[in-house]
Amino acid sequence: MSVLQWLGHRLAGYLARPRPGLHVATSRPGLLAATLRKGDVLLVEGTSRFSAAIRTLTQSTWSHAALYIGDALSASRGDDTPLLVEADVNDGVRAVPVERYAQMHTRICRPIGLDETEIDAVLSYAIGRLGQQYDLRNIFDLARYLVRPPPVPERFRRRLLAFGGSEPTSAICSSLIAAAFGSIRYPVLPDIEVARSKGEAGREQVREILHIRDSSLYVPRDFDVSPYFAIVKPSLRDFDPHMLTWASQPALAAETGED
Repeated sequence: MSVLQWLGHRLAGYLARPRPGLHVATSRPGLLAATLRKGDVLLVEGTSRFSAAIRTLTQSTWSHAALYIGDALSASRGDDTPLLVEADVNDGVRAVPVERYAQMHTRICRPIGLDETEIDAVLSYAIGRLGQQYDLRNIFDLARYLVRPPPVPERFRRRLLAFGGSEPTSAICSSLIAAAFGSIRYPVLPDIEVARSKGEAGREQVREILHIRDSSLYVPRDFDVSPYFAIVKPSLRDFDPHMLTWASQPALAAETGED
């Protein structure tokens, strides 16, 4: 291991260390795993220094993204534990159980219109990257940002997170997933080219041509705001507003000591 790699791993351990804070689970225990489908992207609100930098730079709640692969590795692992593939700053690209994030604030983003073969291709792309290392350049740049935030206009902040892809064996969380969907030409937030031409009777025709963006330019929030991913909320599964138990106003006032 080189000095740079050693320093990078030490720095990653410091940045990734969870800080005391309140974790608010999005759904009841077990409901997250029951709601996820293969190919879903799970966004996570982390509490580490690393997470804080990403949230600030992207002006978003979400600091991490993982791809749900379900039981796709059950044959090789010998169990059917539902898994996510993610790029971790310490361990690189790895598979982790869904339960790791069951007690955290999360959001499910689901691609639309993909068949089973296409979903399998997305999963295969991510699974094929297991073992790759996290991009060290990402770690150093985020550490530099934490020490002294650069006076950069908001519209340029995305470029500060374009750290991924410095090496073909390196990855960052959102870039890995964006590249997996890009491998089957499924859009996240593509660049859109407006092509104009003359049609019959001289009428102008306008077409939108999509271009897959450089995967290193993606951040976790892009899956949240993408028009091509549906937001799925586990708590709405079998939800019935008539079954909610509400405190009566007098009782609530007595509990809070209000007059």
